[in-house]
Amino acid sequence: MMSDVDPIKVIVVDDHEMVRRGLATYFNTYPDIELIGEARDGMEAVGLCLKLQPDVVLMDLVMPGMGGVEATRQICKQNPGVQVIALTSFQEKSIVQEAIRAGAISYLLKNVDGDNLAAAIRSANAGRGTLSPEVTHQLINAEPQIKIGSDLTPREREVLALMVDGLTNPEIAEELVVSRATISSHVSHILQKLEVSNRAEAIVLAVRSNLVD
Repeated sequence: MMSDVDPIKVIVVDDHEMVRRGLATYFNTYPDIELIGEARDGMEAVGLCLKLQPDVVLMDLVMPGMGGVEATRQICKQNPGVQVIALTSFQEKSIVQEAIRAGAISYLLKNVDGDNLAAAIRSANAGRGTLSPEVTHQLINAEPQIKIGSDLTPREREVLALMVDGLTNPEIAEELVVSRATISSHVSHILQKLEVSNRAEAIVLAVRSNLVD
């Protein structure tokens, strides 16, 4: 029985023609999904979305010229109703996070089978995201990133705050009623923990990262 519901309009973005052709073959077997356009890079994809107004975009991430992350960001900004699915070979946590922050609703690897890809397209069109099992595993088991400065001791934060206020080591020593050698040691540890090479860089980082009040 034929459905009265319009098919989901899809654009495929990938710099490899064989990938685009393969996806087009998949879609021929799903009457509720219609391939309406193909793009070879991010810039072409942005323009095509403005012209054709798809429902879902399948976006490769690594392409010559404008990559998939930036293209996703622009498409989501210019076309709020378009859902972007990142479809790539890369599953590193940083790349996944970049794509999702750019606006991708789903993240799938290119080894996904036709039925699961079709299901992800339908879910995206309905506003529901999908992550491949491999990507989910990466996100769950990834080592948590330590924020710069999070390992500063309370005394080191106190010294850093006085550095930001413009005090010299002798002045900090006098303020905290400790020896100059102690303050010199604290400053050395602060530079090491902040991964900077000098006092000026430490002060800039402290201000930018809100490490002190």
